[in-house]
Amino acid sequence: QVQLVESGGGSVQAGGSLRLSCAASRLTYCMGWFRQAPGKEREGVATIVTAIGRTTYADSVKGRFTISQDNAKNTVYLQMNSLNPEDSAMYYCAARSTLACGSLAAGLFASWGQGTQVTVSS
Repeated sequence: QVQLVESGGGSVQAGGSLRLSCAASRLTYCMGWFRQAPGKEREGVATIVTAIGRTTYADSVKGRFTISQDNAKNTVYLQMNSLNPEDSAMYYCAARSTLACGSLAAGLFASWGQGTQVTVSS
């Protein structure tokens, strides 16, 4: 199991930005960010293949969110720009060691953090 701790959530107005951080005990082959709003299923936001930096994004965040990593700090980031109220959710960091990192399916990820809340007001 990989230990993951998210931080950086908060409240922001529409159009604003936030950067989420995920401190990991180690970086695995594939790291990802997911979110879950009340009454909705957990959805994949972005993934990154840590060895080569290849990224995948949900259509709803393409062009606005950027996932990145800092290998020296064992940390994965999610830069979120042009936020809108539909982005409000609990955001989770996740890790997996298997292939197919291009999939945003939550069930493929084995380790999860506790989440950090993002609230966007209009």
